[in-house]
Amino acid sequence: MGWEGKTAPDFTLHDQDNKAHTLSDYQGQKVLLYFYPRDATPGCTTEAQQFRDRLDELSSQGVKVLGVSRDTVKSHEKFARKESLNFPILADPDEVVVNQYEVLKQKNMYGKQVMSVNRESFLIDEKGVILRHYGKVKPAEHVQEILDDLT
Repeated sequence: MGWEGKTAPDFTLHDQDNKAHTLSDYQGQKVLLYFYPRDATPGCTTEAQQFRDRLDELSSQGVKVLGVSRDTVKSHEKFARKESLNFPILADPDEVVVNQYEVLKQKNMYGKQVMSVNRESFLIDEKGVILRHYGKVKPAEHVQEILDDLT
């Protein structure tokens, strides 16, 4: 599906502090909505650390960062505390939002077919329209890629 130019699907999910976040509440601000497979796995940790360490640069471009995975609020709370995350990571254990954004994909892992969240991101403008869909994300390079697109 071509996401760019489409209105981002609205949702409400809870973060690591059990605080509700509704996407439409961020109207008037840019949002980088990033999906990742699992808390505390190597690639996901690298990506979260990149967002943490470069959040000031993204904020200076007017971007709010929201992470999403199928993990629970409790898992997110532990991950966020361990990695000193300074942005919300949202729990989607019922797979509502990962399905809305079509990031839940069948993958072959260790010879078995499993459903897993694909590492994808969506840059959403102040009016809630998707400016950019990042379908292939490299955890260590993604923040720079976003910053390059913003300048």
